[in-house]
Amino acid sequence: FQEPLSGTIKTKGRIMSMIAAFYGGKSILITGATGFMGKVLMEKLFRTSPDLKVIYILVRPKAGQTLQQRVFQILNSKLFEKVKEVCPNVHEKIRAVYADLNHSDLGISKADMQELLSCTNMVFHCAATVRFDDHLRHAVQLNVTATQQLLLMASQMPKLEAFIHISTAFANCNLKHIDEVIYPCPVEPKKIIDSMEWLDDAIIDEITPKLIGDRPNTYTYTKALGEMVVQQESGNLNIAIIRPSIVGATWQEPFPGWVDNLNGPSGLIIATGKGFLRALKATPMAVADLIPVDTVVNLTLAVGWYTAVHRPKSTLIYHCTSGNFNPCNWGFQILATFEKIPLERAFRRPCADFTTNTITTQYWNAISHRAPAIIYDFYLRLTGRKPRMTKLMNRLLRTVSMLEYFVNHSWEWSTYNTEMLMSKLSPEDQRVFNFDVRQLNWLEYIENYVLGVKKYLLKEDMAGIPEAKQHLRKLRNIHYLFNTVLLLIAWRLLIARSQVARNVWFFIVSFCYKFLSYFRASSTLKA
Repeated sequence: FQEPLSGTIKTKGRIMSMIAAFYGGKSILITGATGFMGKVLMEKLFRTSPDLKVIYILVRPKAGQTLQQRVFQILNSKLFEKVKEVCPNVHEKIRAVYADLNHSDLGISKADMQELLSCTNMVFHCAATVRFDDHLRHAVQLNVTATQQLLLMASQMPKLEAFIHISTAFANCNLKHIDEVIYPCPVEPKKIIDSMEWLDDAIIDEITPKLIGDRPNTYTYTKALGEMVVQQESGNLNIAIIRPSIVGATWQEPFPGWVDNLNGPSGLIIATGKGFLRALKATPMAVADLIPVDTVVNLTLAVGWYTAVHRPKSTLIYHCTSGNFNPCNWGFQILATFEKIPLERAFRRPCADFTTNTITTQYWNAISHRAPAIIYDFYLRLTGRKPRMTKLMNRLLRTVSMLEYFVNHSWEWSTYNTEMLMSKLSPEDQRVFNFDVRQLNWLEYIENYVLGVKKYLLKEDMAGIPEAKQHLRKLRNIHYLFNTVLLLIAWRLLIARSQVARNVWFFIVSFCYKFLSYFRASSTLKA
């Protein structure tokens, strides 16, 4: 047994974790701070280390919104309610810096760049494009070139203590077993970056399948390239790489079930709960390597502390996955949760069937997805409204097809570094920065996830649950009525064409009549 390397500090009679104390007084740069994980990372830093000096966030203003308005919008969400209690001046500690990762120089002004270079103590690089169907040029710019530019900035920061790069556990999904090492890609990242500057889109489209090889999309490929860039451009920097798997809603902090985007499981939960998605090509026993976002953030902050304080000799990679310790399968029943917590205005009753081959999938797509969408659009046309369901359904099926690779495969990730780090933490640090997924109850987590999707994504009121349940009962009755009518029509057509069917039908009717007559006669005799 090794003695923990992290300890505790007592302040005003209470125990404070070494990790929380480490971030006190620090100037921290976060990229991707307006994204799902970036927001949770900021919230955790402010809540556990309210005395930190400043968090710099790189922000690209949206149309009609200033940088300050975007910061206000972030802080005004429910996620930051607890932060405002422990750190009332939180808005003064966020410094939004105009930046655009689509530009080769990141679009940062000279004055802002000078401040970032001279003041930054820690960098958390969370920004990335997570679109599976993104064009290779755009994916390379955000996931590779921007990483290269940030490393160049980091090399000019005299006060920098650690650079933490957020990658993905699926960067090397072409392998079955993935170790905590950086795997080389056939073509050097620098060559890819250079070629993106002069190749036109048509040629890039043509060479993309050859470049990504047996990876499923440009996202996983460019994240692997990004890791190679980190390895090649690290110089004398203290760097660590974190590879989370499928990031989902919060497990515990700041409260269960918080989520604010449609990526990954959230979109599937809505599509299933609303009755749009009723069949999925998947291997039910494949491991759904889902990881709560607060677990990823806790590991990230622990890694930041360890990398800065203990300065490992090489770049350490940490897998943040659940399959090794606490596996959950795609066949996990979510439908029972929708019975308790139904989503409002469902299109059809929630139902989810797994198919295992392409022919069956195409059949169910036609019967369960496209046919109801066409019928509903026909109804919309008859009532003078614009048809929209077929377009929505095609978009959903396109998205689902991009996820099929991940729901039909399982991977094994080695977790030596993650387990090593856990063993180095004091009991207080293990409590405050908990990333032990063995404690996760999946039934409870999925129920909170559905609740979170309902409350924070769909903005639905819990008071509307009885009405939503009534709507589901109505849809069930319509389903039974439709199936009965369909069966009667099919049977009528069969009787009209087949003598055998007519004989069977007359036999059934005669038998039922005799049975009812016998039952009535028996009742009369007893009376």
